[in-house]
Amino acid sequence: MNADLWQKLLTILENRLEQGLFTLWIKPLDAKVEDNVLHLSAPNEFVAAWVRDRLLETIREAALELTGRRIEIMVSVGQRRPPVLAAPSPVALQASPQSRTRPAAEPLGLPLGHAPRTESLSRWRFRFDDFVVGPCNELACAAAKGLCNNSLDTDHLFLSAGPGLGKTHLLHAIGRHLAERSNRSRVSIACLSAEEFTTRLVLAIKAREAARFKAEFRESVDVLLLEDIHFFQGKGKLQEELLLTLKALQQRGCKVVLTSSFLPRELSDVDPQLVSCFASGFMALMQAPDYATREEIIRRKARSLQVQVPDNVTGLLAERLTTDIRQLESCLNNLVLKARLLGQQITEELAWQVLENYAVQVPMPGVERIVAFVCKTYGIDERELKSKSRSQQTVLARNTAFYLCRRHTDLSLAAIGDRLGRKHSTVLKGIIHVEREIAHQTPLGRQLGNTVDRLLA
Repeated sequence: MNADLWQKLLTILENRLEQGLFTLWIKPLDAKVEDNVLHLSAPNEFVAAWVRDRLLETIREAALELTGRRIEIMVSVGQRRPPVLAAPSPVALQASPQSRTRPAAEPLGLPLGHAPRTESLSRWRFRFDDFVVGPCNELACAAAKGLCNNSLDTDHLFLSAGPGLGKTHLLHAIGRHLAERSNRSRVSIACLSAEEFTTRLVLAIKAREAARFKAEFRESVDVLLLEDIHFFQGKGKLQEELLLTLKALQQRGCKVVLTSSFLPRELSDVDPQLVSCFASGFMALMQAPDYATREEIIRRKARSLQVQVPDNVTGLLAERLTTDIRQLESCLNNLVLKARLLGQQITEELAWQVLENYAVQVPMPGVERIVAFVCKTYGIDERELKSKSRSQQTVLARNTAFYLCRRHTDLSLAAIGDRLGRKHSTVLKGIIHVEREIAHQTPLGRQLGNTVDRLLA
């Protein structure tokens, strides 16, 4: 471990964490390395406790990725550093003389000012060009771009998706695009999580600056990008503050983008007026990426890492990691790192070793795999399966294919019939026949049951 470890870690953490988290909790830390221990020094106990409780494991994982081994990390309170002054924001310039000359007091919370301000272009982690569009997210991406170029007919966008499906990517892409294209030199874009919004409000109240906090967010912000608004569930006072903020921004014609793992109607213990406000704009739901989209995500990530990933490895990762883009990219990062550390080529065997550390999904078979399986099992070729042959073996194989397609794919009866050259009524009769044989445990039914089980073995 060398002396510039922390600087390298800062680069990794800045790319991995939300902008607000990095600025509020990581940037104020000092660091030094002694006896193979990374000592992190926080400006006060509030920051130290927050880092210990919520970010220590993230820092440890980044250090593991950088050094290839787990290192000990200690977080303590050190000497208070002189505050780092950023360029004055429009908000700061509007502060009263009294507030600018107030004597410094022992900080109750963060050592940084909490005013929303113009974000540097380098701070935006993602852009639209990096976003892989597929059937799962094309509506959300189109809506995000429409908000930026004023073709959406609303200034309010609500993005809903599970963890790791691209909400943060689109949020930062929106922020970057608006910052780049603004005709103002200092457009004020506030990009933060609901938890960070809450923390800033609490700190402002403790510092007796709640009125200033409210004025800053309601009167000075041009664009509000707020993540994970489900955090406000069950927090009545915070909901009231957020509702008033959103209404004020709406009246001023400001752009607002909200993200959540849930749709507004799925939130519990939230004021109905706030739910109505959440749902007042355009709502776009993002689904888990399909196989082709996952493959393209891996290819683009590999290009960004400047590494060649064989097609069979790309297919394996796309097949086994289906529900979380963040996990998919993390697996590829670890695979590349492991190959470099060991001086090996990226192979399917090495990919299987890395996949053992992830929650992989058993791949659901598609029509092509089902057809190939049925043909091999019954000893016929695909042409005969789709032919008009009425031989007992061919009909049984065809009915088995109907049943497996209905059970393991999202295709309708008509779509299954189209793929196998039959009417949907024929498909339905074949499925019913197979189900009846399996349910009655006839000799043929037991044979069919064993055949069906082997597909996923």
